[in-house]
Amino acid sequence: MDIGYTIAVVAAALWGAGAGALLPRAAYRLSVEPEEAWRDSCPSGHPIAGVAGGWLGAARCADCAVSVAATPVPVTGAPRGDGSGAEDLRPVGEYRGSALVPAVTAAVCGMLAATAGVRPETAVWVLLAPVAVLLALVDRRVHRLPDQLTLPLAAAAALLLGGAALLPGAAGSFTTALLGGLALGGAYFVLFLINPNGMGFGDVKLAVPLGTALGWYGWEMLFAGAFAGFLLGAVYGFGLVLLRRASRKSAIPFGPFMIAGTLIGLLLGAVPAG
Repeated sequence: MDIGYTIAVVAAALWGAGAGALLPRAAYRLSVEPEEAWRDSCPSGHPIAGVAGGWLGAARCADCAVSVAATPVPVTGAPRGDGSGAEDLRPVGEYRGSALVPAVTAAVCGMLAATAGVRPETAVWVLLAPVAVLLALVDRRVHRLPDQLTLPLAAAAALLLGGAALLPGAAGSFTTALLGGLALGGAYFVLFLINPNGMGFGDVKLAVPLGTALGWYGWEMLFAGAFAGFLLGAVYGFGLVLLRRASRKSAIPFGPFMIAGTLIGLLLGAVPAG
């Protein structure tokens, strides 16, 4: 096996794990209603501080860890799970998904690198993947895709792929990527106009960078990734209806399925390109 390929895959997975470890805090802060300000305190009420105004940091509040170490504060009504009936003494100021998110982000980055190989666009996919995971987390929690993430993601996808197209070994088309972003964004905009209650405008804005990424590998992958997103969303919604956890008119966060469909499209497109 090529040592360069192995190093690239391992480096991508490590990048994903490191970036993913920072996502739970950011997702917690961003998971608010549109009219609300970003959260500035942990679940226990301690002010969030640190690097980049507190946006970058561990998934656990440092003040909570210190206070619990000094005087254990039980989490009300939370059994330890060891059969003793005692209450859990874990810090309460911990953001959700602190263990799972880095693993998922590492897996996504590793798969993209392993499939695309050592190519200029691989760096683009790996760099942007944590942002996509963050968007999926926020949308899943509050059914919202913040402009502060979707718009920079669209610009970054276009700029980075434009740079990748200038490098030797690039396996895609920058022109088709730009047209793909416009096409998918336009298609989602039409769906939004037809049924604004079923399709949020945040989904329209997210479709632009996702279409740009899928378009890099051609129109077939654009259609495949878009279809996969709709299929996954339909299966999820139908499953909720069967389990009677939602009705046919219930809104579901569609961003995670759009992103998952894009991942499938990129993996499919990268196989023949590699």
